[in-house]
Amino acid sequence: MKILLIRHGDPDYENDTLTPKGWHEAELLADRVEKLDIAAFYVSPLGRARDTASVTLKRMGRTAETLDWLQEFPARMVDPDIGVERVAWDWLPATWTAEDAYFDRQAWMHTPIMERSNVPEIYASVCEGVDALLSRHGYVRQGNMYRAERPNRDTIALFCHLGLECAVISHMLGLSPMVMWHGFCAAPTAVTTMITEERRPGAAFFRVNGFGDISHLYTAGEAPSFSARFCETYTCPEERHD
Repeated sequence: MKILLIRHGDPDYENDTLTPKGWHEAELLADRVEKLDIAAFYVSPLGRARDTASVTLKRMGRTAETLDWLQEFPARMVDPDIGVERVAWDWLPATWTAEDAYFDRQAWMHTPIMERSNVPEIYASVCEGVDALLSRHGYVRQGNMYRAERPNRDTIALFCHLGLECAVISHMLGLSPMVMWHGFCAAPTAVTTMITEERRPGAAFFRVNGFGDISHLYTAGEAPSFSARFCETYTCPEERHD
């Protein structure tokens, strides 16, 4: 089984849709996805993901099921640097890396900052959503792996968001989401592919075979959007610092 985790196009966050560049990226993404045999499409309820998916769905004459847990990871915590709430997946590196617990798959959610937030609760709901969806497609969570009750070679596509995608991968691979949220970046319309590895009958693990692939943009000569990245060096004033 293959899972395609697809980030939305370049976002117009204010209006929860896409910028003109984002719509063009969605067209280039559709050039790629429409050639694939997709068993089922799923989409976040947020506009920027739905708009991105709409281009592919229209071309293929398909529909997508909306799953509320696919929305951008909404949980918030109080940033210890500035004393105000912010999303859990956007801390200064010097802050979160100073706490070893954030590198641990279990301990990360039991720090004082996390326990005062709704992050663990929202994360648990995402994990439940992932496992329920995979169960529908024949793979049932069993410990740290999945029981292949109906082994298959289907492909499903999930149009979603970077923070959510990292939470999903962290659960499926048994990693701290803090490492995924702050250590991985996928540009708009990037495609991440996870494929089952069934080396024993009935026992499956999902392996990431490609993270944040934007070859459809490069093939068309389209530069990737900067969204989700930060300054490459501190002396780049035109790039995001905060």
